[in-house]
Formats: sequence, structure tokens, C-alpha cells
Amino acid sequence: MTEKPWLAHYPPEIPHTLQYPSMPVQEYLTQAHEQFPEKVAIHFLGKDVTYNELYDSAMKFANYLQKLGIQKGDRVAIMLPNGPQAVISFYGILYAGGVVVMTNPLYTEREIAYQMNDSGARLIVTLDLLYPRVAKVLKETKLENVVVTAIKDYLPFPKNIIYPFIQKRQTGLSVKVEHRGINHQFLEIMKIASTDVKKPDFDFEHDLALLQYTGGTTGSPKGVMLTHKNLISNATMCDAWLYKCKKGEETIMGIIPLFHVYGLTTVLILSVMQGNRMVLLPKFDPETALKTINKQKPTLFPGAPTLYIGLMNHPDIAKYDLSSIEACLSGSAPLPAEVQEKFEKITGGKLVEGYGLTETSPVSHSNLVWGERTKGSIGYPYPDTDSKIFLPGTTEEVPHGEIGEIAIKGPQVMQGYWNRPEDTAATIVDGWLLTGDLGYMDEGGHFFIVDRKKDMIIAGGFNIYPREIEEVLYEHEAVQECVVAGIPDPYRGETVKAYIVLKEGYTVTEEEFDKYCREHLASFKVPRIYEFRKELPKTAVGKILRRSLVDEERAKQSEAIPS
Repeated sequence: MTEKPWLAHYPPEIPHTLQYPSMPVQEYLTQAHEQFPEKVAIHFLGKDVTYNELYDSAMKFANYLQKLGIQKGDRVAIMLPNGPQAVISFYGILYAGGVVVMTNPLYTEREIAYQMNDSGARLIVTLDLLYPRVAKVLKETKLENVVVTAIKDYLPFPKNIIYPFIQKRQTGLSVKVEHRGINHQFLEIMKIASTDVKKPDFDFEHDLALLQYTGGTTGSPKGVMLTHKNLISNATMCDAWLYKCKKGEETIMGIIPLFHVYGLTTVLILSVMQGNRMVLLPKFDPETALKTINKQKPTLFPGAPTLYIGLMNHPDIAKYDLSSIEACLSGSAPLPAEVQEKFEKITGGKLVEGYGLTETSPVSHSNLVWGERTKGSIGYPYPDTDSKIFLPGTTEEVPHGEIGEIAIKGPQVMQGYWNRPEDTAATIVDGWLLTGDLGYMDEGGHFFIVDRKKDMIIAGGFNIYPREIEEVLYEHEAVQECVVAGIPDPYRGETVKAYIVLKEGYTVTEEEFDKYCREHLASFKVPRIYEFRKELPKTAVGKILRRSLVDEERAKQSEAIPS
């Protein structure tokens, strides 16, 4: 087989090999502060934060952490929505020498306790509304201090006065945490801390910058150990892939959560690396997002299919100008061709599908933003990234066109799983990360995802891949969102079920969908059951939770069995 056949398709602007500066992640903020001190680094709901302000705030936070006893290698958790405080905390922790533990704000008390205990975090930065959840599990963890902030803390006047009343009306909660004992107020820290920080020495290759927990869909969440090298190399690869972007002149739309490694790399780290402006929103609301895009004119918009679908199907989308968007890299879930085509028509920009995992910091493959692309493909491996298709359970390469397990090797591949040597050894074999995803590579080096090994449906002895069925359903004019899963069946082993969210104003029967699918799929792949829903369960980054639907079906079937 030809080694790395995809390299022949790279445009001349994308180098095959990149140079990575041997410095910690936070030094890119130091550089941006020196080069663009008065340039806006963050726009947040009307509030601007310059690179000078961001750097000073991060240094103050680092100073305060060190006074609290945080030392090199200590884990510090961030449980915040997108906002200036999340960015300040991230860089502040790194300047202090700590390891960031990104934590989903939607976590329950049990999930918070598990992650804090597994990581050994000594301090957590959280939101006032989330504080009660953290407070209830403090005694179960090793947490010694809690830093509390609020959305209003970084809103401009008069929004900062009005917002608490709106928040109380919407949530029924009004939480006030005093700055004393183990509780610390974020704004108070900014007032009393200095910028004097004892910067520790760093090992670029081996020192951890981030513990990013996997979703836990296949067992307990695992802490993925990502080094400074992992994060810098992946952001550098993204930078090279977006070769038309101009340093210091782009605006990145930050809707995808920064507490997910996809948002962390493609929005936060990449933006600071380029000296660009990031526009952050604390949650995804289609109307707010459209208004923000219309006003702030972002040029880059990393996202997930559900975000693009939510915007496209907003009834008032025609009122907003989205033409500033030049490039969108879609991740976290398969990008339906219909979504890609429609979004590109609306914006005039490019929307391409990428691929990666938490374990690869996260991007490993992508379609070319400016160049040829192949329908249904996740594109080519990034520079300095090798990828092969192995016979599942082995490191034996299969011929072009044959389905196997996707394996990845490159500088963005994790160091391993936190305190889980056996899981690490099972996942990284002979230097190759075994992804658990099934796919194939064609003669030209294009990679295609068939499905996750664990999502493949085996019905009546046939191997069925949900993604293929979902692609067909998304081509139906009435389908807004869908997911296909294999549910338990006493006769066939599993039965194909489709969960569908219809576009507003459409009515389609099960019989009509059955006829449509039979025209486009082999009979054994056609869903036997259709369920129409108003919405589908998703992760914070917008990935549809197929497994939770399967668990729901199992629970229903268990309840139906007579005792």
C-alpha cells in the first residue's frame, strides 16, 4: 500500500510536517498580550475583554491560586459555561503550574463527586447557580477551596444590574456566596490579587495541561491525559489547515462548550494562538446565536451538526446576515450532506466535516476547507498524523476499501488514561490509538466512518450501520434531526429503530417513511419502528445520545415483563 496517499491531495499551502514551539500552552497568551495588548480577545454578551486585560486577569488568578497552595501538577477543576471567567481560569491555572480538569456544568452531584475524586482536584471554579451542587459533595471529595463567579460578573452596565433579576425569574434561584473561609469570589480575587507569579519550569513533552474526561457512554468516565505538546500540536494543525485565515484578524464564534476539548482547542487555544477575537455565548439559543452572528460578524464557526441544524431551521433566519462566516469545521457527530449544502448556501462559506476524539486533543482528520472534498468522507489525516485501518482487535492493516477499526498516530494523541494503565494499554497498542470506530480508506486516502463498533446493529445476522440509515433519513425534506439505534429484539437479536424530529409544519406517517426508506435502502436496513419526538437527548456539545435511547428501550421492555 502507498504510505500516506492523502498527502498527494494536500494543497501546497498545507505543509506535510509542522514545527511546534517547545513552550507551554499559556505562553501563547503571553505572546498575544505582547503583540496585541489593546486588541479585543473576548466578546461576551456586549462586554469586551482585551488581551492586556485577559493576561493580567489570568496572572492575578494564578497568583491567588499559588497563595492558596496550588503547586505544579495539582489538579484544578473548572465547571463553568462559556464566558471570560472560563478563559481566565484556564490560563490562570496553567500559569500557576496546575492541571486543568474541565467539568460539565450539567453534571449531577454524583457525577461531580466522581470526577473530583478520580482527578484528585484540590480546587474548583464554578458558577453561583451551580454552587449548591458542589457544596453538597464537598465532604466526599479532596476539594479544599471553591471559587465562585456569576454570569453578571462580566456583563456590561446595565446588563449586570438587570441580569440577576432575569436569572431569578428563569431559575427561581438566587445564590450569594461570601468571600471567606474556603469560598472565594472571582471578582474579589481580581481586586486583591497581584500579577506576581512564580512560573514553574515545564516539560513540553510530558507535563499535563489538561485532564479531559470522556463521556462515559461505555462505562465510568476516564480522565484523558493531554500534555502541553498534545494541545499545542493539535491547535497548530488546525491553524495550518485554515491556511487562508489571517493572524489577528479573524473572529471565532464560540458556541460549542469550552469545557469540551473540541471547543477548548478550536475556539479558545486556536483563537489565542492566532491573536484573534472569540465571541462567546454561555448556551446555545438559536435566536441569540443568529443575532450575535449578525452583529459580531464571526469568520470562523466551529460547531456540531445540531447547532447548524438549529440555526437553519429557525423561522426568522432570513432576517439575519450570516455572510461573514467563511469556514466551519463540524465535529462531534456525522455531518449530513443536506445540512452541509443548505448551510453553505445560506452563509456563502464552507462547512466541512472533521473527525477526532477526546484522546486526540481532539482533531485527527478533516475535509479540506478550500479544495476538493468527497461526499460522506471525514477527509484526510492532519499534518504529522498517520492513520490506518486495522482488522478489529489487531494491528494488522486491511486492504483499501475494506472495513476495519480506525487507528491514529500523531503528536496530538494522549499520554494515556489517568490512573488506568490497563485501559491505556488496551487503547494505545504499538504507538497506535485504537479508536473503536469502524471505517475504511479508499485508494486516494479519503477516510470514511461507518460507525462505532459499539453502535453497529446486528439484526438477523446482518451487520447494519446506523450512520448509513441516518444519511438517507436526513435527505428527506421533513426531517430536522434523527438518530437510528438497535433495540433488543427476542427474535432478530436487535431491531432497527429510528427516532425522528420533524421540521415545523411537516406531518409524515410511519408508513410514508417506510416506503421512502425501502426506495433507498436494502430491506434488512429499513427501520422496523419509527418514533417521533419533539427533541432528542444530547450532550452539551450537541452529540445525540444514541446509547441513552437504547437504555430507555431496555428499561421499557423490563417493565413490560410480568413479575
